[in-house]
Amino acid sequence: MPVFSKLFTCFAIAASFAMAAAQPAQAQSADTSFFLTSTGIGNGGNLGGLAGADNYCQTLAQAAGANASGVKIWRAYLSTQAADGQPAVNARDRIGNGPWQNSRGVVIARDIAELHGANNLTKQTALSEKGDVINGRGDTPNRHDVLTGSQADGTAFAASDDRTCKNWTSSTQGSAMLGHSDRIGLRDDDASKSWNSSHPSRGPDGGCSQADLKSTGGDGLLYCFAAN
Repeated sequence: MPVFSKLFTCFAIAASFAMAAAQPAQAQSADTSFFLTSTGIGNGGNLGGLAGADNYCQTLAQAAGANASGVKIWRAYLSTQAADGQPAVNARDRIGNGPWQNSRGVVIARDIAELHGANNLTKQTALSEKGDVINGRGDTPNRHDVLTGSQADGTAFAASDDRTCKNWTSSTQGSAMLGHSDRIGLRDDDASKSWNSSHPSRGPDGGCSQADLKSTGGDGLLYCFAAN
């Protein structure tokens, strides 16, 4: 092979590798319809309301390649409580009808009933938008607490006791109901094993700060579902 041809071939191969390296990682497939956020928004229980949380899910999905077609509507699994003349919103009513699957094609639940019953959500299946397993109990740091503000059946709590950090607008006073993404807690009971309704947040800052969420084994993480 002439020297010029060899040089041209080498340059072409190098250019191909450079182009491949420049492509964004596609942690999620186009069929992904569920993930657990790899990080929280970072402002404790103040998510900017439901709209802010939904936008966060949408942004992470887009960046990870799970919304390449641009047609999926992503929603955070969150309830809000009745306040200021506005009715409560149930998390279960916001996320579509299913089925939902993670980036590896593993089905989490086929429908709403299964999601709130015998679902397949575990530490190994609740993958992040990057396709990673999130730290659970026994890992350092433990990050298994997930914001939901919901009862076990996916409905909102009564307005008497704050369980949504003031409908996801407070990073100081209040409390948020948390689920365990790894289904493990301090006891061998239903609450400790609950993915969406294990225990309320608490802490010296008032219960809704980022530090408060971290103190019980969380990071302000969210479950995100494709609602269509």
